[in-house]
Amino acid sequence: MRILGIDPGSSATGYGVIERREGKLVHIAHGVIRPVAGAPLASRLDQLYTTLSDVIAQHLPDSSVVEEVFVAASPRSALVLGQARGAILAAVARAGVPVNEYTPARIKRSVTGNGRATKQQVKSMVKRLLLLDRVPASDAADALAAAIAYANAGRLEALGVGVGSRRRGPRAKAVTFNARRAR
Repeated sequence: MRILGIDPGSSATGYGVIERREGKLVHIAHGVIRPVAGAPLASRLDQLYTTLSDVIAQHLPDSSVVEEVFVAASPRSALVLGQARGAILAAVARAGVPVNEYTPARIKRSVTGNGRATKQQVKSMVKRLLLLDRVPASDAADALAAAIAYANAGRLEALGVGVGSRRRGPRAKAVTFNARRAR
């Protein structure tokens, strides 16, 4: 299974392509899409859509995972980031690739074991898990981490098995013992 991970951004969007072969994760490609700074928003969104469409056409992923966005510096940057995400989701959907969305904490937890891991910890684990020669750029590392998270959890999700929070089964009902009634 070939997986495309995407870390959305309006000025830098990371992507990473991995494959699961015989139970092992194999690095295929990664990079950062940087639309021309200062260009009109419509041109930057078009560049993002077109470049990501080219990446999809070149690597032919079976599935994709996009990191959910939850923080923005200002309302304007939140709006621009939302528009960039729209261009990304449109490119993936147009190619007919299934889209999954994971929170940053879920991705970090899957890759490092800690949902609050630092960028450096994520980059280091991505390098180690994919046997890379060097640490990838932050945006590309986040995208590769998203793909790794899906590769590890996606098989269970495809079977309809939830992989969110841990549930340890139904809680036992409290039983009280009344000594007087027992007689």
